[in-house]
Amino acid sequence: MTNATIALTFERVAALLESQGATPHRVRAWREGAHAVRESRRDVRDVFRDFGRTGLEAIPHIGPKLASVLIELVTTAHCSVLDRLRGESVRVLERLPGLGPCLAQRVQRELGVSNLEELDVVLRDGRLAELPGFGPRRIAVLRDVLDARLAPAHDQVSPQPSLDLLFEIDSEYRREAAAHRLPTIAPRRFNPHNVSWLPVMHVERDGWHLTAMYSNTGLAHQLGRTQDWVVIYFHEHGGADAHATVVTERRGSLVGRRVVRGREAECLAYYSHATERVAS
Repeated sequence: MTNATIALTFERVAALLESQGATPHRVRAWREGAHAVRESRRDVRDVFRDFGRTGLEAIPHIGPKLASVLIELVTTAHCSVLDRLRGESVRVLERLPGLGPCLAQRVQRELGVSNLEELDVVLRDGRLAELPGFGPRRIAVLRDVLDARLAPAHDQVSPQPSLDLLFEIDSEYRREAAAHRLPTIAPRRFNPHNVSWLPVMHVERDGWHLTAMYSNTGLAHQLGRTQDWVVIYFHEHGGADAHATVVTERRGSLVGRRVVRGREAECLAYYSHATERVAS
């Protein structure tokens, strides 16, 4: 990946964000990053080799968020943000060194993994090593790749939007999608006729940049939940991306409620407190 190629990738991200209604500030950040990379006197690959993430963040207009994207580009030659904006987020697994399409599909099918954060979890808890085809050498390669790509998440516990905000975005997205007031994209996966069906919403709230879209994973299609599971990607200004999945709970004490996967205990307390407030 040359500086020119990386800059072009940043510009494509900016163009997609602009066409999907993202804020001018967010679009401008990607375009300024593209200009900075194109005008850099040194090859970005050399900067990363010699100085790591710190060197990338020293480039004008390159904060932690764009530095993470640069690391992904120089180590894998692909950009998961661009994939996501095109509705192809699960393809990021297929492009990881040590995986490829066949093993990526096996991980998605048998472990329900659709992104790097979920892959990191099953690698660390040992479930990945139990799948055929994942021996010690492949596991070690994937661990090195994920450590480089997810370094900020490993260094510290990243802040997350409040449940109030996530539920607000979830509700607004589903309402606007149902009213056909959102731009749509045509994902390549599970879309043989190339129909532009997947609504996308970009908003900024309470200091967060948020992107919401229905889940387009194999598991969501298999269970018939593509119009129920909402994936909300978020980052603070300059920070790295993370995401939350909001679903309708189908079992337990929260059945019928919208919950954030991985934060079920917090959701239970949230709804309990809401009930108490109504009762009082």
